Amino acid sequence: MQKAVILLVEGKRAGQNTAVPALEKAGHTVELCNTGSEALVAIKQIEPHLIIFNASSMRTNGSRTCRRLKKRHEELPIIHVRAAGEDKDLDAGADVYLEQPFTPRKLLNRVKDLLPIDHSVEETVRFGHISLYLSKKSVDAGQGENRLTPKLAHLLEQFMRHPHQVLTRRQLMQEVWKTDYIGDTRTLDVHIRWVREHIEENPAKPKFLKTVRGIGYILTISDNHK
Repeated sequence: MQKAVILLVEGKRAGQNTAVPALEKAGHTVELCNTGSEALVAIKQIEPHLIIFNASSMRTNGSRTCRRLKKRHEELPIIHVRAAGEDKDLDAGADVYLEQPFTPRKLLNRVKDLLPIDHSVEETVRFGHISLYLSKKSVDAGQGENRLTPKLAHLLEQFMRHPHQVLTRRQLMQEVWKTDYIGDTRTLDVHIRWVREHIEENPAKPKFLKTVRGIGYILTISDNHK
C-alpha cells in the first residue's frame, strides 16, 4: 500500500477506538487534531494526502469544517466518519462516508482507494506460483502476465491475502462490491469463473480456487505448485 500523510481529526472521546494505531501500523504518517479549528491551522503547516474527519468522536458532525477544508484544498480527499444511526450529511462535501462500527481494514481500504497510484512502486502479492501486480492490475500464474479488470484484481487480492481461508460470499460481496446484499450472487460467481480462467490449468476443474459448497470459496496451493 502507498504510504501517506494523513490529517486525522478525532475527538478525545474516541479513546481506545482511535484510528491512529491502524493507520500507523499500515505505514502512514498521522497528524492528529482534536478539533476542527486545530485541523484548519494544521493543514497550513503540513501537506497531507488525505483527511479523515471522525465526527463520531466529537460533539459536532463536522460538516462545516469539512466544507471549509474542501474549499481551501479541493484536491484533498476527505473521509467523513459518522456515528451509528446518524444520517449521511452529503453537505459535508466528503469523498467517502463511513458509519460506525467498521473494521480497521475497511478504513484502510477506503484510504487506499482514495490515494493516487504511485506508478514508481509496484506492489506485488505472491502466493505459491501466482503473482498479482496491484498497480498494473495484472496476474502471472506461470503462463505469462494477463491484465485484469479492477474488480477481478480486487477479488483475487482477497484470496491471496487470505490463503487457505474460506471466504464467505457475504465477505466477498462486502469487500469487493461494497454491499451487504447477497440475495443474488451471480455476479460473484461469474467473476470467480473469470479469475479461474487466469490462474487455473483447467478452469472447469479448479485445483486452486475451490468452491466450499453453501459457504464461499478458498484458495489453496499444494507444495508441488509452489
